[in-house]
Amino acid sequence: MLCLLLYNIVTLSAQVTNPPTVTDTNYTKDIVPFRIAGNLYYVGTYDLSSYLITTPKGHILINTGLSSSTDMIRRHVEALGFKFADIKILLTSQVHYDHVAAMAEIEKLTNAQVMVNEKDAQVLADGGNSDYLYGGNGSLFEPVQPDRLLHDHDTIKLGGMKIVALHHPGHTKGSTSYLFDVKDKQHTYTVLIANMPSIIVEGQLKSLHTYPGIVKDYAYTLNAMKKLHFDLWLAAHASQCDLHKKHKPGDGYNPEAFRDQTGYNAAIAGYEKAYRNKLNRTK
Repeated sequence: MLCLLLYNIVTLSAQVTNPPTVTDTNYTKDIVPFRIAGNLYYVGTYDLSSYLITTPKGHILINTGLSSSTDMIRRHVEALGFKFADIKILLTSQVHYDHVAAMAEIEKLTNAQVMVNEKDAQVLADGGNSDYLYGGNGSLFEPVQPDRLLHDHDTIKLGGMKIVALHHPGHTKGSTSYLFDVKDKQHTYTVLIANMPSIIVEGQLKSLHTYPGIVKDYAYTLNAMKKLHFDLWLAAHASQCDLHKKHKPGDGYNPEAFRDQTGYNAAIAGYEKAYRNKLNRTK
């Protein structure tokens, strides 16, 4: 509680005053949930990735999707044979509406602990109103008071799982990727759930008055992500890691489909090129 007071986080009313309009049907399209590797499962929508990590002591959910996603995620968790109420920890890759809007409701239903990077904590606590790019006109989603503030390379532990939170700022001030191991009967896989450093709009790198360190943060993140070592990789959006090319409905358990260092390297190179192009246009 003391660390939250030190960061002066004030939760606003639960009323959402400025909800965004979502037009991308892939954000709400249902798919069949599936096992990715070991105790890691996909429980999100067609494009908004939600990941369930199961343990004997309860489960971890990474990303909650839109405010309308709660029922779908719950059905997916239960279809895989797990109890929704056993979710003990809620994490997010970033605090934009499309990744955290259902977090308040899921927190209430499960009593899970909410953990978020310290740089995104205020935005989560005021429902997006203080977001450097989209904020300023009221809450975009129901505010959530975080239970734990995460920092770069902090470890989240539950039921034998150890998840390392990697601070990859730029897309949001507290954008976070997660690195951890999962096991099946034959193999241990190091998994990266990457928050890819995409630039949202043309003017984003001009947001120096609301996010003074944005240019430096993107440079740091792009450099740091090039150095990561892993076996399998996934992303906050299914489209960012070609998830639907690697797994199609009816496919069986196949972790090796997500072993794609070449695809990851190409994606990071693409984001770096976009960053440099847009940076040049802001000069």
